[in-house]
Amino acid sequence: MRFLHTADWHVGKTLKGHSRLDEQERVLREIVGIARERQVDAVLVAGDLYDTAAPSADAQKLVVRTLRSLAATGAEVIAIAGNHDHARALDAYRPLAADAGITLVGEVRTAERGGVVRFAARSTGEPVTVAVLPFLSQRYAVRAAELVAHTAADNTNAYDQQLRDILAALTAGFSDDGVNLVMAHLTVLNGRFGGGERTAQSIFEYAVPASIFPIEAHYVALGHLHRRQRMEAPCPVHYSGAPLAIDFGEQENSPVVCLVEASPGTPARITDIPVTSGRRLRTVRGTVAELSVLSETVGDDYLRVWVREPARAGLREEVTAMLPNALEVRIDREFAAVPETSRPSGGGLERSPSELFGEYLGTRGIVDPRVEQLFRRLHDGAEGPFAGPSKGTVG
Repeated sequence: MRFLHTADWHVGKTLKGHSRLDEQERVLREIVGIARERQVDAVLVAGDLYDTAAPSADAQKLVVRTLRSLAATGAEVIAIAGNHDHARALDAYRPLAADAGITLVGEVRTAERGGVVRFAARSTGEPVTVAVLPFLSQRYAVRAAELVAHTAADNTNAYDQQLRDILAALTAGFSDDGVNLVMAHLTVLNGRFGGGERTAQSIFEYAVPASIFPIEAHYVALGHLHRRQRMEAPCPVHYSGAPLAIDFGEQENSPVVCLVEASPGTPARITDIPVTSGRRLRTVRGTVAELSVLSETVGDDYLRVWVREPARAGLREEVTAMLPNALEVRIDREFAAVPETSRPSGGGLERSPSELFGEYLGTRGIVDPRVEQLFRRLHDGAEGPFAGPSKGTVG
């Protein structure tokens, strides 16, 4: 039987204020096409469907449309909440989603109440058991451990032990005559970050060892880290990575979805299928003249530009005119060094506003007489006849 593993869609995510909803739609349409072409038995979406807990209406429409399209391929569709999703909101839509052949799991649940999903694979008729573990924040870990694993939470304060207890309860029904899967949204120790993760919910106390997953699992489908990777574990444990680079920190990632082929008694075989509909993110460096030459080679890539020249008025506009897809323009650190300045003992009380502004420009590495002239004109205008009463004037 076949399964398609994807995660970290982050629908609604913008890049430097630029909407990527059209691009996200193309990527998700490509994933639907892969599911249809490969005739998979189930699609596993391992969390972070949205980029925010309060997604826009357009973002919600896109996710709903994609999940319905996946279900229309004949596959079982199971999606869990990640740390970016609103878990209770996903659970609120569970009844409607179920009518469309989609299983949504927002909060951690007992096996009997939806923490375990069972179905017969359409390709072989054999049973499939999926233990699902949405993202669990530390403050809810104790409560969830009490609810699912029936443990005395005061016996341990360790996050990984609480997750072990929960997983043990959810996977207790794994059998030898079917395929056993785990889907979770969390950080595994020694996992490599993709570059766009929410760090506060990815490191330190949130990292757990891969050994928490049972050896009986044919495959563990993970979400949260955006880099495609396999974790060392007694069973196959994989992050599918994000199908679209969400920030420039992820520009070197290779977006894929994972095709998982498994059968009872046989370890899963995983094939990476590239996702190519997203636009590439690139960082380029050079002088204005060098960037002008590059403009013919970047295509429709989104760019982060490091300018190897000192800052001056109009520089950003000059760069973006040459490179319309430049979403971020910065001065290279080598040319943005803060010069040393000496302050008169008077501290500024006896210096003009223009002198103080000139000193500020120096601390920012900006040397451009036009900026200083503009400031003087604006300041003189503010001090003009409409500036209000000056000192010594009777109002």
